Amino acid sequence: MATNAVLAQLPGQASRYRPVNRTVERVFYSAMAILMCVVVFIGFSPTYFQAGMMRAPLPSPILHVHGAVFTLWMLLFVVQAAFISTRHVQWHRSLGTIAFCLPPIMIVLGVIAAIDALHRGVRIGPLDPAVSLAIPLIGIVGFTIAIYASWRARRRPDAHKRLILIATMGLVAAAFGRLPWSRIGLPPAAGAVTGLGALLLLLIVYELITIRRVHRSTMWAAPLTFASVALAVPIGMTPAWHTFAALLNRTIGMQL
Repeated sequence: MATNAVLAQLPGQASRYRPVNRTVERVFYSAMAILMCVVVFIGFSPTYFQAGMMRAPLPSPILHVHGAVFTLWMLLFVVQAAFISTRHVQWHRSLGTIAFCLPPIMIVLGVIAAIDALHRGVRIGPLDPAVSLAIPLIGIVGFTIAIYASWRARRRPDAHKRLILIATMGLVAAAFGRLPWSRIGLPPAAGAVTGLGALLLLLIVYELITIRRVHRSTMWAAPLTFASVALAVPIGMTPAWHTFAALLNRTIGMQL
């Protein structure tokens, strides 16, 4: 309220900001939620969804739990967007209290699944197992920061919804990496970066059109999330990371 009063007193300042059209906002966030679920379904369809989900022949039991929990998060994301779109804000808040129990579980499962893949020698495209490990682990760091910030901002809807969206975009990068990028000569890691960049660009363009600026939360969370995906391979190729991966494999991988 105080900020609005100050802006009203400063010539030429208030015109920089456009009132939010709530209908457009609800349509945008609902559409983004559906779009990301479609990408996740297509990306993981051959190995998980069309393979029977919990009956899918996955190489490790932890992957079944990992897949179920991450799928639940995507479904909750759509439901939460639907509650806002239909103006059931109290339902959104009540379910949000339960939904925020999932991120800590997702983070732990993501780390375990990544180390398990390292121990099994999984390669992402042409990358060796140590470099492949960097993609999920560094991505988890970006997700952790953004999702924690969204929880801290839960009483500030404008920041909260952007941070939740951006954190979930970081997760969807894994599904983008599984699309058939090889048909146009791109490796999976580059495909993940491309897909994530497109989602973040959609958010930025939406903000520039609707509020005539990039929101403060988007301004730091979007570059952080993009960097956590785009820089994973370069970091994974360093000798220091290979030493770190070998240590994880010896101390934790052998116990999984």
